Amino acid sequence: MSEGASLWALFWSSFLAATLLPGGSEAVLFAVLKLHPVEYWPALGTATLGNTLGGMSSYLIGRVIPQKKELPGLPVAQKYGSPALLFSWVPVIGDPLCVAAGWLRVNPWLATLFIALGKFARYVVISVLATG
Repeated sequence: MSEGASLWALFWSSFLAATLLPGGSEAVLFAVLKLHPVEYWPALGTATLGNTLGGMSSYLIGRVIPQKKELPGLPVAQKYGSPALLFSWVPVIGDPLCVAAGWLRVNPWLATLFIALGKFARYVVISVLATG
């Protein structure tokens, strides 16, 4: 697979993995880095961007849910606010955390920042394992 096609596949895999749909992008990032090690930073940026945008799509879903509902992840998001989104990469709790942040009307710029930082850190660990 070409470098360009690999990065597009990584973007969509990362985006979909961060939505409420099941999936994982770690294996795709690992494979891209094994196939194209010179694409280290573009792959890391692509995975982070796709996963962050996917997390923000979950945030937007939360924004449209009427505030009379109870949401999973609500106590954590309510107590810690946007910094709780550093854990948006964690399987099972990450997606509901993003939805809860949207439902709570957490500042979208801070939400994006903390989601991106958490997801970037996770991808750095994966990339070190792939290239180390």
